[in-house]
Amino acid sequence: MAGGLSPQMYVAASQSKPQAKAYDSALYVTKLAKRPLSYSTNLVIILGMMQVSKKIPFDDPQVLMAVRALYVVSNLIILGIYLYIQSKINAKKDLTTLKYVEPPPMGSAEEPKLVTTTIHSYDLQQLRSMYKSQLMGVGMMAVMHLYFKYSNPLLIQSIIPLKGAFEGNLAKIYLFGNPAIGDLKRPWKAAGGLMGMGGAGEIKSDKKSIEQAEKSGSGGVKEE
Repeated sequence: MAGGLSPQMYVAASQSKPQAKAYDSALYVTKLAKRPLSYSTNLVIILGMMQVSKKIPFDDPQVLMAVRALYVVSNLIILGIYLYIQSKINAKKDLTTLKYVEPPPMGSAEEPKLVTTTIHSYDLQQLRSMYKSQLMGVGMMAVMHLYFKYSNPLLIQSIIPLKGAFEGNLAKIYLFGNPAIGDLKRPWKAAGGLMGMGGAGEIKSDKKSIEQAEKSGSGGVKEE
């Protein structure tokens, strides 16, 4: 959810506010259409669940409790997946050296930085980012539901994050046993910001970029 609300939070929030303007949602859908297949699939699920949620009587206390329970169970499953992946990362403890050139923050005048780490440290760093992202999502959902009294997003947030947990690169490697080649070769591309816009430049791991960074004297070791 780097860069702002995730697709499901944005659409769910828009649905919960009758005054949301149609052109705003249309612009968001247009932007999402340019993103990878997983985003398009998420959009289909979101739009479908929006229609389903309209028929759910959230004003019924028993129905509301059931949806809340579904959301809690979904997050517990995600936590279980992350803990399992963490145990697999630590069990394997791959100390193979990994070098890549990290782009400077957007709008910064800094030079690209050479990062020297290990696969073990890199994977743990990626997992920490996943934990942080999920906690942010739960926090935002708590504010929307408990403070603003929006219940519709609970349904969508019970499905999309769980789907994402199974589709992540770490899950593909440690949960499903896919080899770290092709799109799964580390380092992985950074996720885009809100609506697929902006973000920092591309992470580079080619020999030429690494050599240039080494000659410029930028870089260091990324600790665990």
